[in-house]
Parts: sequence; structure tokens; C-alpha cells
Amino acid sequence: MEGEYIRVAAPFAGELVTLSVRRGQAVKVGDPLFTLEQENEAAARDEAAERLRRAEAQWEDLKKGKRATEIEAIEAQLSQAEAQLRLSEAQIKRQERLVASRFASRETLDEVRAARDRDRARIAELTAELETARLAAREDEVRAAEAEVAAAKAALAQADWRLGQKSVRSPSEALVTDTLYVQGEWVSAGSPVVELLPPKNIKLRFFVPEPELGAIQLHQPVSVTCDGGPAPIAAHITYIAPEAEYTPPVIYSRESREKLVFLVEAYPSPEDAVRLHPGQPVEVRVLPQ
Repeated sequence: MEGEYIRVAAPFAGELVTLSVRRGQAVKVGDPLFTLEQENEAAARDEAAERLRRAEAQWEDLKKGKRATEIEAIEAQLSQAEAQLRLSEAQIKRQERLVASRFASRETLDEVRAARDRDRARIAELTAELETARLAAREDEVRAAEAEVAAAKAALAQADWRLGQKSVRSPSEALVTDTLYVQGEWVSAGSPVVELLPPKNIKLRFFVPEPELGAIQLHQPVSVTCDGGPAPIAAHITYIAPEAEYTPPVIYSRESREKLVFLVEAYPSPEDAVRLHPGQPVEVRVLPQ
């Protein structure tokens, strides 16, 4: 019997703060395995969250007009300009009568008319300013702010991922076969901390003599027995080596050790695999299809 082990590591370095499992313990999917120090990643995540909030606030602000008090100030200036225009028009009428009666010069009338034209232009200016104040920012500015929000969200997602990588959980139901560090040690990036063996990764490796190779095929059932086992265990062939090899001296074979043999692998069901252990010698009988 052999096992395909899962050596669980974190992609970042750090001090081992928590080791949540021990050797020989059974774990389920999502169970915590270990945690590395994560102060730097937590601070980066908080910074990214604040940057996102600022970008969203700026985006929302650009989609609105000016504040109500700013608009009210422009409206008040517009009312003043309209009142000034009414006064200028009244003055023009008085000056026209005085000029007609030759009690005022035409230059004075021209000055009053110029003042009226100036007041009209001021009203037009404030009207346009009021319309602009009620509008949102330009479309390109809003799109730029929206892009900033998207970039901030991506940065926050990256920071969340980096923080999550410091707290590692079990990827599958498995047996903890070894722990490679103790709490307080420095763990290098990518260095395995916990070694797992899922039941589905326990496999059978045996060798078939060349004359019998033609009688087996993929998915063919086999029966496995071991010392002290209460009953044979069923497995199915998943791999047949394409090349032959000489029988190594450690292979349990009743045939001549000088024959060519082919490596064959088979997997029992996960329920039956828990009864077997890597390194355990077993006897195999290939069953007919």
C-alpha cells in the first residue's frame, strides 16, 4: 500500500502562531490547520478597505450636483442681479424722458443703458452657473471615478486573499500524518507545515508478470487481503504501466524474480481505504470482469 500525501503550506512566510492539529488527528474539509502571524496583511487589508470607501465617496459625490447651500447662494446672487436689472431699466426710462426734455445729456443715457446690458449679462452668467451647479460632474470624470472604485475593490480582494492565506484550512477530509513545525518557529514561504493523507489517496501498487498482463485491463476489480484483515477489500485498477521493469528485490512475488513485470495501481473505496496503511504488504487477486 502507498499514499499520496498532501503537504499543506502557505504561500507567504511568517511565524507559526497557531498549530490547530496534531499527528494522528482526523480532520474534515475546512477544519483549521495552522495560522501564521498576519499583522502586516491585516493592516494592508484595512488600508485597502479605507481606500475603497474613499473612492466610493468620491464617485457618489461626482454623480451629484453642488450642495444645497451652494445652490441657494447662487440663487440669491441671481435674485440680486434681477433686482439690479429692474432698477437699470427704470433708470433708462427716466433718463429717456429727461433727455427728451433736454434736462439730461445723452451721455448719461448711454451710461445707464450700458449698466442695463451689464446686468443682463450678469443674469445670464448666474443662470448658467445655477444650471451647472445642479448637474453632476462630466461623464469622463464620473467614468474615471468609477474605474477608481473598481481598482480599489480589486486591491481589497487581493488584500483579503493575502490575509486569508495566513490562516490555512484543510482542503479535504484526511488524516494528519505529520506536523513539520512547532508553534513559534519561522516558516518560509511555501514550506509545508502539515502533512495530510486523505483516504481517497491511499492506493495499491503491485506488479504483474508479463505473461499475465494481457488478462488485465483498466477498471478491472481486484481483491485485496492483508494480515489480520477481517475480509477482502475490493479495489479497481486505475493504471497499468506502459513499460516493463525488472522485479526489484523488495517485491513480494511468488514468480521468478528474473521475469519482467509491469506496475499496476488500483484504488479501494475511501471507506475501505481507512483499513489500510501505506507501507503495509498485501496480497492481490485480480478478479474477472
